[in-house]
This record gives sequence, C-alpha cells and structure tokens, in this order.
Amino acid sequence: MNPKSIYDTRYGDLPVAVYATNAELGRAAADEAVGIIRRAVIERGEANIIIATGNSQLTFLAALREKPEIPWAAVNVFHMDEYVGIDPAHPASFPLFLRRHLLDYVTPKAFYPVPGQASDPSTDSELALNAVKGQAVAAACRKYEALLRSHPADLCALGIGENGHLAFNDPPFADFDDPVWAKVVKLDERSRRQQVGEGHFKSLAEVPTHAITLTIPALLAAKRVLAIVPEARKAEAVAAALLGPITEDCPASILRQTAHAHLFLDAESAASLPSR
Repeated sequence: MNPKSIYDTRYGDLPVAVYATNAELGRAAADEAVGIIRRAVIERGEANIIIATGNSQLTFLAALREKPEIPWAAVNVFHMDEYVGIDPAHPASFPLFLRRHLLDYVTPKAFYPVPGQASDPSTDSELALNAVKGQAVAAACRKYEALLRSHPADLCALGIGENGHLAFNDPPFADFDDPVWAKVVKLDERSRRQQVGEGHFKSLAEVPTHAITLTIPALLAAKRVLAIVPEARKAEAVAAALLGPITEDCPASILRQTAHAHLFLDAESAASLPSR
C-alpha cells in the first residue's frame, strides 16, 4: 500500500507533503522517484539521477533499491559532494556510503563519483587540498560539470542540512546564481559538526575541512527535485527554509521558488511548522 501523507501544503511554489514516519516518507519519495526514472527511460532510453548521501536518506535509499520496476541498466547515477582528501575506504566517504546503501544492491548503467579523494589515503584534508588545489582541482570540477551537462539530470534527490545547506553549499558560501556547477568549498563548522553527530567521525578534528560540491544551480537544473528531509534535528532548518526569508543564509529557502521540486517531511521534521 502506498504511504498516505498526514497533510499536503505549499510554501511559495514548493509542494510539501508530511508523513507520519521517516519510513513512510522514504517509501513515498521512492514511489515518486520510480515514476520519474521510468518516464525518462521510456522517452529517451536512459535516465540520469543525482542522489544525496547521509543518514537522512537511508529510508529513501532502502525503499529505492527494493523497486524491481526500476530499469537500473538504463540509469546513470551521480551524487553531489565529496570530501577533499578523504581515504576512499573511510566509512564517511560519500561514494562508499552510496555503494553500501544502494549500489551494492542494484547495477546501474554507470556510476560517476565526485572526485574528491586524495591519491595518498594517509594525507589529511588540509594537505590534500594544498596538493590538489589550483589547476588540478579546477580541472576535476570542470570534468564533473561537463559530465553533468552531457547527462542532463531527470531527478535530483537531495536533503537539507542542519544549517540549511543543499549538498555542501553552506550558508557562508552558498550562491543561488553560482556560475559553475562544481567547486571546492570550505565547510562550515556546523556542517562539520553534523557529520560527527551522525556518527561518521569520532571528533570534529577528524572531519575534513574542504569538499567538492555541486552548486545550487547544478542541483536545481534537474527536471525534478525531491527534497527528502526527515528527523527532529532538521526541524529548525525546515522552519527557516519555509517560514523565513529566501536568502543564501538559509540555502534551502530557494526551494520555495522551485516549482519542479517536492519536499517530503515526517512529523518530526515538520514539528516547527504551523499546526494543521
């Protein structure tokens, strides 16, 4: 049985659906994703999708991999960010996360990981940034941007960070009109603390300080955007995004001007919104 929302509403141009539980939210988002992917394959012979990582995406990824009707052999998979200088085998590496929670279960046509890893796994983030910055990192970003532009996204499934970020477009560095689609960013401390809180690192000192991220224009260029945002720890960011000003101080607020997006919340993440 398809999950039924508690209520549906709209903030600006953005449709919002609220579900009772995280699990129901994940299944509902996966149901919509199936339709998007299948339509793209029917129309063009393949689908291009951008998938987020992080604990808030787990129920969605679990539901998505259980959908036998998805023609994975015709699906190209991208994701949206990766730490600079992280060991590819580190549990917090985003390509590894995606493999463990999706790609070990399905076989897509291709998977294109964001190239953030250092060639020397023992190199820390600051040293790795110094080693690859400038022409090398710019070339890596340009190459990934070229891949995205040559594979226009049918679906972007993203989350919202505890500081309101989209991908790693943190409030100090987010740009709604960014001229590039991929770039290196310095991570906001709150964003880094979120990674500790989710259990991916033991301490703030272990969290890399820089990452390559898709920019906001790249994420929103997808034909459909599903924002999947469960859990009580996201309630503050959700309220800021939906009730506050549309500003780069809360990057997720731009979703209110994105009519081709759909925001999925659970009762906990919607707790700070006006009662229904």
